[in-house]
Amino acid sequence: MSSTGKPQLLQGVLAIHKPIGISSAQVLRDVEEHFNPSALFRPLLDAERAAVAQEKSQKGSQYRRKRGPNRTQRVKLGHGGTLDPLATGVLIAGVGSGTKALGRYLGGCQKTYESAVLFGCAADTYDNTGKIMGRAPHAHVTREAVEKALDAFKGDIMQKPPVYSAIKFNGKKAYEIMREGGAPPKMEERPVTVYKLELVDWFEPGTHSWRYPKEEMEATKEEKEAALKASAPNAKAEDAAAAATAAGEKRKRDEGGDSAEEIPEKKTKTEVGAEQPADATTVDETKDASAKAPTEEESAATLSEDGANAPAALIRMTVSSGFYVRTLCHDLGAAVGSLACMTSLVRTEQGDFELGKNVLEYEDLQAGEDVWGPKVKTLLEEWTARQQKEQKAEQPAQARPKSPEKRERSNSPVKTMKEAKEDDVPEMD
Repeated sequence: MSSTGKPQLLQGVLAIHKPIGISSAQVLRDVEEHFNPSALFRPLLDAERAAVAQEKSQKGSQYRRKRGPNRTQRVKLGHGGTLDPLATGVLIAGVGSGTKALGRYLGGCQKTYESAVLFGCAADTYDNTGKIMGRAPHAHVTREAVEKALDAFKGDIMQKPPVYSAIKFNGKKAYEIMREGGAPPKMEERPVTVYKLELVDWFEPGTHSWRYPKEEMEATKEEKEAALKASAPNAKAEDAAAAATAAGEKRKRDEGGDSAEEIPEKKTKTEVGAEQPADATTVDETKDASAKAPTEEESAATLSEDGANAPAALIRMTVSSGFYVRTLCHDLGAAVGSLACMTSLVRTEQGDFELGKNVLEYEDLQAGEDVWGPKVKTLLEEWTARQQKEQKAEQPAQARPKSPEKRERSNSPVKTMKEAKEDDVPEMD
């Protein structure tokens, strides 16, 4: 109950710890399955039913139910940026009116990730859920070489999204085109920002459990080389055209395996065709031209291994929205004179949510409302309190009256206190 005695309508934004192996959409469906029949959200659904009944009464025969889920039967949910099935970590969800606040998480907040990079192999999806499109020697790849290469990826850089992404071409997502066996869409580099980037841990060959993809691309050697060339940061149009030939020989992606990062398309500073910042760095400039050429023995061993005897790195980064961790891993391989793919990904922070601090564990849902109910209530109340605090902090500056001297210089008419207050009320979404 609220302080007024009325049932509390819980709405806002919370975060869930997404587990590995399922899509972000499935996580939200699971959340909805538990929220809809719960006692915690019954007041919210009752209020929606009352609002709909009133609308029907006012409009009569002119009433038309809005498209989409029945809001009188289902708790309204939305996401603040998805994760691919391989990834785990912070998945932000808006509840009720909280869905209106998701824009800040989709396009305007920083995110922190921890990712494992396995050297010596490149995949069509840029992670180990895809198919191998190239192998390269890795004996020369050292911790020192990787740390040095990471420096070039910091700050404002240009990044080319993977073809297995949610970017749309003629109304269709790129990964859908690839699954159907179509020609790879031409991906343009776009500006992104890397605020922090560091190597957290280094794994010598034989000291980790990560492996390369189990399958090879169904293409000739020349076609694989064309695909690799097209995936380079500064690939030319003719390289993309050559990769399209390889796509015709590839198999269609398995319909059950969604390995594409599900970041929704949004018009931000990272939009395709955006002008490159003057101080941007591209990966082609970071490749070590002095890398030692592999011996025949090294090349032969590379072709037969599964990744157990390849070096790996765990890296942590804080980045802007629109950043693809898979692309960083792919480009890092080229930067050290080898190839690489992402083998794990955890989003540890997004905006004001952080794993281990204010994120609901997915397993709590299965434990029942007695377990997840109090936690969800607390998370939504804390988020609401943070928003109110932010709004209150902004009000003094917005409500500060103009000095008499300034009014006189600008010849502005003197306003009543009521008029001044009305003019200074901030616009709300």
